[in-house]
Amino acid sequence: MSGSYDILVVGAGHAGCEAAAAAARLGKRVAMITLDPAAIGRLSCNPAIGGLAKGHLVHELDALGGLMGRVTDATTIQFRQLNTRKGLAVRSSRAQVDIDRYPAEMARQIRSIPGLDVIGAEVTALLLQGGKVAGVQLEDRALWAGSVILTTGTFLSGLLHHGLDKTVGGRIGDRAAHALSRSLSELGLRLGRLKTGTVPRLDGRTIDWDRLEVQSDVVEGRFSFQATRPEPLPQITCYLGHTSESVHDLIRDNLDRAPLFTGDIEGVGPRYCPSIEDKVHRFPDRSRHLLFLEPEGLATHRVYVNGLSTSLPIDVQERVVHGIVGLEEAVILQPGYAVEYDFSNPLDLGPDLQHKALPGLYLAGQVNGTSGYEEAAVQGFVAGVSAATGEVFHVERSAGYIGVLIDDLIQRGVGGEPYRMFTSRAEHRLLLREDNADRRLMARGRALGLIDDPTWAAFEERIEALQTGQDALSTVLNPTPKLLAKLREVGLGGLKKPATAEELLRRPEARWGQLVAVAGLPELPAEVAAQLEIDVKYAGYITRAQRRAEEARRMEDLELPSLDWASLTALSWEVRERLAQANPRTLGQLERLPGITPAAVSVVVDLLRTARS
Repeated sequence: MSGSYDILVVGAGHAGCEAAAAAARLGKRVAMITLDPAAIGRLSCNPAIGGLAKGHLVHELDALGGLMGRVTDATTIQFRQLNTRKGLAVRSSRAQVDIDRYPAEMARQIRSIPGLDVIGAEVTALLLQGGKVAGVQLEDRALWAGSVILTTGTFLSGLLHHGLDKTVGGRIGDRAAHALSRSLSELGLRLGRLKTGTVPRLDGRTIDWDRLEVQSDVVEGRFSFQATRPEPLPQITCYLGHTSESVHDLIRDNLDRAPLFTGDIEGVGPRYCPSIEDKVHRFPDRSRHLLFLEPEGLATHRVYVNGLSTSLPIDVQERVVHGIVGLEEAVILQPGYAVEYDFSNPLDLGPDLQHKALPGLYLAGQVNGTSGYEEAAVQGFVAGVSAATGEVFHVERSAGYIGVLIDDLIQRGVGGEPYRMFTSRAEHRLLLREDNADRRLMARGRALGLIDDPTWAAFEERIEALQTGQDALSTVLNPTPKLLAKLREVGLGGLKKPATAEELLRRPEARWGQLVAVAGLPELPAEVAAQLEIDVKYAGYITRAQRRAEEARRMEDLELPSLDWASLTALSWEVRERLAQANPRTLGQLERLPGITPAAVSVVVDLLRTARS
């Protein structure tokens, strides 16, 4: 043996960083192996963290002790709150981060963790001992470990497309991992093919910014619950632009040179984030599509054109860009491209993301068919903690989006396209808000030992302040002339009979700060006051959601005996086949499987009752 570790992590992207960091901080000796040690935590696509539902994942990861939230806060150059006009459950945070500072900060944190080595090498094969994955083969030596976590992103047999031109690579400027992909196939992993893409990057000095619309609704905010806050960076402005009918005509005229339409691309791309040529083809009645021009950093002139993902030939990309108002003279620094890659079927994984047929092998990130930095990061964390502790790190669906993501992957699979987290995927989403991620999950992070003392102390202070506020809400207010005058002064209307402060706060227009002035309630930190307002105003909805979640937990906990699904003739053959393939462990898992009808669930429930009678 030329090298020995507790855990080997293959890949240094967002999944790899979280897996390696969690395992090493839990006391394991870890090696993170990457083709390019200078590319740790690199933002291959948009330099942004968070977004719809993704912001929830980052908050949850931070509450558990992950890295992404704190690295994001240290490198944010624009922060926004999305869906503010909608309900609390779907409001999400999004941060534009500096494309150079983010990976630099992630690398700094990774390299500061004791027991974590970074090795620059290509993994060509997995090594087995006694039917268990026990190491990896590098080009010049073997490394052995108790567990191996694969976080290979888009690098397995990666192929880049610019029009009809093809280049081997996991992303532009990087080589692909063909030998490892062959090794996985030979070991029996069920590999499929998926596709993703990226946009042209422009030289901001060649853009006519005066002809573009400034993007507003920028706010202050952060992802991390850490006690200390990093010094904020200078904030940048993003802009809005649009395609036009003439640009759409140009794209239509060149679809015969687009690999998506010529059949050159085998993999299926994300339906929710289509290329511009796919949007033009699928929505012929739309005369324009919205674009977001986002500067990539404070020390670069590169601009990311969000909404213009494409694999059209480079000459067509130039004409498309120059057809957009404000971009007539823009210079393309890096053209858009599509990348195809191999992924492993996540239905073959357990809830700890360990492969069912190959003990000791964990998979996390895009290799499982997901899309997005945030989805990858939380998978890496789950795999890292599970491999380090030897136990399944499980978050229930009613306790976090992390639980929804893992459960969807291992029970439903990816459905033929990259999986992306949406708030609509969470049946208990009113309980799974960004603002209460610490209350839901930080105790678990602390129990693991991944939440430091100052962060835990700050959390306990928030909980104490919440209790103080809740106690103060029982204060009874009488409609005296003095009180009525104060209510009118702050715009809270009148009061005809005695009422508690909680009843006043329940009014839609009421805010905690107003009641401080009117009723003498204690002044509280803004984030604590905001949580109290949410708890009070949505109490009825939250109570009903908690009741539904408890009912779901009871169903989730109802274990299924070992059954020969194929022999259950009361079920259709299609249902039996699906159950035999998934082999659900609980009634809750069975109910969520695609293609499982309420009638099929009833049949299984009747079988359970008969077996127990």
